Amino acid sequence: MEQQQHESVAPVLVAHTHAEVQQDLEHRIQFLGYDTVTLRELRDTQGDERAVTAIVADESHYTRLADVPGTSLRELLLSTPVLMLDESNTNRYASGSAPLWPVSVPLRRARLAHLLTQATRYRGRQRRQRLTGSSASIARVRHSIEQVAAFDTNVLVSGESGTGKELVARTIHDLSDRRDAPFVPVNCGAIPEDLLESELFGHEKGAFTGAVNTRKGRFELAEGGTIFLDEIGDMAMPMQVKLLRVLQERSFERVGSSTTLSANVRIIAATHRDLPRSVAAGEFREDLFYRLNVYPIAMPPLRKRLEDIPGLLRELVNGYDMTSGKTLRLQPCALAALAQYRWPGNVRELGNLVERLAILHPTGVVRLSDLPAKYCGEITHDQTGDSVEQLPEHGIVLKDHLRQLERSLIDTALERSGGVVAKAARLLQIRRTTLVEKLRVA
Repeated sequence: MEQQQHESVAPVLVAHTHAEVQQDLEHRIQFLGYDTVTLRELRDTQGDERAVTAIVADESHYTRLADVPGTSLRELLLSTPVLMLDESNTNRYASGSAPLWPVSVPLRRARLAHLLTQATRYRGRQRRQRLTGSSASIARVRHSIEQVAAFDTNVLVSGESGTGKELVARTIHDLSDRRDAPFVPVNCGAIPEDLLESELFGHEKGAFTGAVNTRKGRFELAEGGTIFLDEIGDMAMPMQVKLLRVLQERSFERVGSSTTLSANVRIIAATHRDLPRSVAAGEFREDLFYRLNVYPIAMPPLRKRLEDIPGLLRELVNGYDMTSGKTLRLQPCALAALAQYRWPGNVRELGNLVERLAILHPTGVVRLSDLPAKYCGEITHDQTGDSVEQLPEHGIVLKDHLRQLERSLIDTALERSGGVVAKAARLLQIRRTTLVEKLRVA
């Protein structure tokens, strides 16, 4: 059988405790057309984000990868999909948002090829477009995405504004077989009711006043790909009827035309509304709801996954270049303040705050006093800006709060030590193995 080539795909990092198994894994992966690389070889790339498609490792060896020198290389490894040999817990995910997939030994070639393809798709997405977080709720969302991506099933994403519903839709598209076709988003709530039909289905020249040319609609533009109908709960009833027909018959007509066009598109819808309540109130068609809600995914609000804030901050600041060349860093007291804030605007609000801080504090260091007043709550600081003196009136989740402080101090120690875990452990006065374990589960 002719070997498939993956010339433009980055190599696969193979890391196994036993040399003979390592060699066998490399041969199997190379047979599938992928190059392989060892950790020693990878160090020479300086942690280039394009350097690894996936990590194939046994669990005991994977835990040692957090001990590699250099912050950029460590971040690369923790954000790369992992094929874990003999891993029994299929719901675990590696730190840094990357998925962890179990692989049984001896390896089945079909399973290995499928997962390497999934990893290639995952790494091919834009770096700014990924679901960040290690909370159980985000792990469930990732698991749901991976389960449904390979199918053309209709998906309904629910959640408050700013939680990342479009990111979920884009991720599903990027992991699907439609990934090379268009992803077309439509905000149904932002388009006037009398223009939405033309926007979705297009129109013929002269179909109405102002229709000076024939125009393709979003469904035609998305042919072969995915259409994302955001704020579907704001769609008017007459338009809901027309959309229902598209879902049922997979066809439509442009406004002013009698020619039926096929709709080979995957439909992903999203809403911040409680659609079952809208159905009960007669504001949303029940049959349309059930057509859209074949596979529901609920995005949690940020206030219910506060443990993800440090990781989200690290991800967001990567999009901004500090004028001094430094990375935006929040002192522990400032991080504690953000961890107790309720985030009504969710991740979008956090992103806006990071952009503001990046502009106002180009040196990269953000203290509690640098935050806008509404984010500080009742947390105060001493002269160093590093201590919490008062408990907020509504209280805090102590376990989560302490976890945020610990992670912030670990990040600071790693930064000061140049990413060398042993040196960072000495700064924190803990054992190196203890720090490695904390990095692994963080």
